[in-house]
Amino acid sequence: MYPAKTVALSAGGKTGKIPFRGELALCIVAVLNSFAVELMLYSGAGTSSISATPYALSLILPGLSLGTWTYIFQTTLVAVLMLLRKRFVPEYLLAFAVGMAFSKMLDVHALWMTQLPLTPLLRCVYFAVSFAALTVGIALSNHCKLPIIPTDLFPRELAQILRCPYQRVKTLFDLGCLTVTVVLMAVFVHHLAGIGVGTVLCALAMGRSIAWMGRQLDRYFVFHSFLERSASRQAL
Repeated sequence: MYPAKTVALSAGGKTGKIPFRGELALCIVAVLNSFAVELMLYSGAGTSSISATPYALSLILPGLSLGTWTYIFQTTLVAVLMLLRKRFVPEYLLAFAVGMAFSKMLDVHALWMTQLPLTPLLRCVYFAVSFAALTVGIALSNHCKLPIIPTDLFPRELAQILRCPYQRVKTLFDLGCLTVTVVLMAVFVHHLAGIGVGTVLCALAMGRSIAWMGRQLDRYFVFHSFLERSASRQAL
């Protein structure tokens, strides 16, 4: 899962790229992605496709918060990955911890974001900012060389399992989440709450946007993590 390779301090210098710690990237991801999801929902354009299903469940069973339903959804995705790999993957355990941090941050952002002003123009600005933030956050998570938020981990690992391009798997995953959400809303809520133009746009364009951002990160940065060094020692 994490290829063993020697991590030299001079690696960034040899390639002209800036070294970037994967641990720092992961901390940024937990804060940035949760902010983006909440801001997108607050903009009124609809929640992101990966958060649409937990949002629908929070409306159907409101006894649990959006953050809690998100963690339940993420846990399910990690379990599915282990079933597909037909083995226990220890690194996925860290994804549970990251997923919990992400879910808690969703609830934290929800506490202050309602204080932001709302106008038609600001709604558009909020959506644009949230889309850009989510694109950067997911691209960072894909490069940090650490177990990541399960909703980001799932399409990345599934692309490896199926040996398909990430962009295609990500788009299909987002469309699948959107389809499940529409069914849940139609059956239990009877209207499409939280689903808007922004949700559809995310499902169709997010995979391509993340792939582009990933290429920009590869161009300027080289990522290292403690797991990468551990893999190198084991290989020796």
